[in-house]
Amino acid sequence: MAKRENRLTKLGILLLAITALSYGAADKASAQDLIADLSSHRVDITTGFTGADLLLFGSVDDDGDIVVTVSGPRESVTVRRKERVAGIWMNTRSMQFSAAPNFYAVAASRPLKEIAALEVLERQQIGANHLRLRASSSGSELRPEDEDIFRKALVRRKQAQGLYATEPGQVTIIAGKLFRTQVHFPANLATGTYTAVVYLIRGGRVVHAQTTPLLVEKVGVGAEVYTFAHERSAIYGLAAILIAVAAGWLAAAVFRKV
Repeated sequence: MAKRENRLTKLGILLLAITALSYGAADKASAQDLIADLSSHRVDITTGFTGADLLLFGSVDDDGDIVVTVSGPRESVTVRRKERVAGIWMNTRSMQFSAAPNFYAVAASRPLKEIAALEVLERQQIGANHLRLRASSSGSELRPEDEDIFRKALVRRKQAQGLYATEPGQVTIIAGKLFRTQVHFPANLATGTYTAVVYLIRGGRVVHAQTTPLLVEKVGVGAEVYTFAHERSAIYGLAAILIAVAAGWLAAAVFRKV
């Protein structure tokens, strides 16, 4: 882990140096308020995947705070609530969130409450508690306060799984112009398209934002098995049954000889 962090630090210094040279060479008339990029736009999930760390870096043309969010892909999640009925714990109510991000991370150059007002954070969906999650209930009608309880339960579950950040990460600003932050992706990462958004906030207002895509895919033998299982599920199921039967027969034959 320490070696990987050292490599990322060295890579960050190199990328920031390149950004600084590019920034200094740019003509003032064509300079942008915000320039940002990722050290890689792809995360490959192999059989032994244990997580990944990516570096997000860039430069700003003027003073301001930097906030970074990374989210995706969208998925349907059902949250159930258990209650004691006749001495037995049962699922009595549930709520489905149809487009919740599987992963969400946020990093900032200062505490979020010092950067912008609550309404700005909610409008830009900065922070896991400010995500706009569309919900539908099953069973009895749920009150607005119940919906808030289910939404908070979803966030807590994702945080326990390491998929939602419990606290904002740190964005480091160098000489008021260059910035960098490290984004950690856990081993239970879902495949799909992710989005990194970098905000330049000045005086409590978002003055510029840049969006950068990131692709997470399975590669290698694991990817081929995964694709085969989903595209030819019937054949995959039959093959799994035959392999299980063959393994059982072989084990029985070995024990009979013993």
